[in-house]
Amino acid sequence: MAEITAAAVKELRDRSGAGMMDCKKALSEANGDMEAAVDWLRAKGLAAAQKKSSRTAAEGLVGVAVAGTKGVAVEVNSETDFVAKNDQFQDFVRTVAQIALEQGTGDAEMLANAAYPAGGTVAEKLVANIATIGENQNLRRVGQVEVSQGAVVAYVHNAAAPGLGKIGVLVALEGDAPADVLEPLGKQIAMHIAAAFPLALSADDIDPAIIEREAAIAREKNADKIAGKSEEIAAKIINGPVEKFRKDNALLTQAFVMDGKTPVQDVVAAAAKESGKSITLKSYVRFQLGEGIEKEVSDFAAEVAAAAGA
Repeated sequence: MAEITAAAVKELRDRSGAGMMDCKKALSEANGDMEAAVDWLRAKGLAAAQKKSSRTAAEGLVGVAVAGTKGVAVEVNSETDFVAKNDQFQDFVRTVAQIALEQGTGDAEMLANAAYPAGGTVAEKLVANIATIGENQNLRRVGQVEVSQGAVVAYVHNAAAPGLGKIGVLVALEGDAPADVLEPLGKQIAMHIAAAFPLALSADDIDPAIIEREAAIAREKNADKIAGKSEEIAAKIINGPVEKFRKDNALLTQAFVMDGKTPVQDVVAAAAKESGKSITLKSYVRFQLGEGIEKEVSDFAAEVAAAAGA
């Protein structure tokens, strides 16, 4: 049986919103596995869907750059938030985003090998920055969107400087509507994406592994209801919450945050109808600083005790 630490219980509480004793029991049932513990709590009805943005551990900046019908987002990580306020670091992220835009690349390795304006490559400039700033940094990822006709709109949440911040969003709108229609529409949709954290553009684009996980949770949560039922009836019972999950986590079918009820796809359709022009929400990119990076939890009291030879 894995040791259940107070730090692990606190992390699970932060992620799930469940009570302390429920979190401790969940971790015991899951033998210390955090993700399995979250699923256990949800299956028992003790937690809502996992908070998607609660464990953003890494520091640094997300940078966005747009030119007409093309846009890119880059994430460059650092060890501390202090470095994100450094002019040299900000200039690097801004320059790298511009290089990615000019090269039309969405591949971090290709971008690292691209020429840097001041000489050498992006990777070599990053190494030089590490030496002068005195803190490890990493070009983590790059995303791009493009349309043949229309507009790409960028939005940065918690901006540290123009085009730089904690969350960067790009929205690609395809169509022949004018800029004075596409730009404000794209900005509102980008703000929605920053807040609502869709998993994919459409329900069919959501990772099948995520859907399978939701189905397993629904099956466990409704075990009493499906006991003794035919496979067809059981499938219908399980399918209800899974379909709701698909709808709530696909951008096109999410309720627009501006009014809390209209599906995003209907907002786009209404804008197209009002302008008399075609508008299609083709794609998007959402980068949140550090998402998916696990932070090492430090037990400060234990460190002090160890240093004192206790």
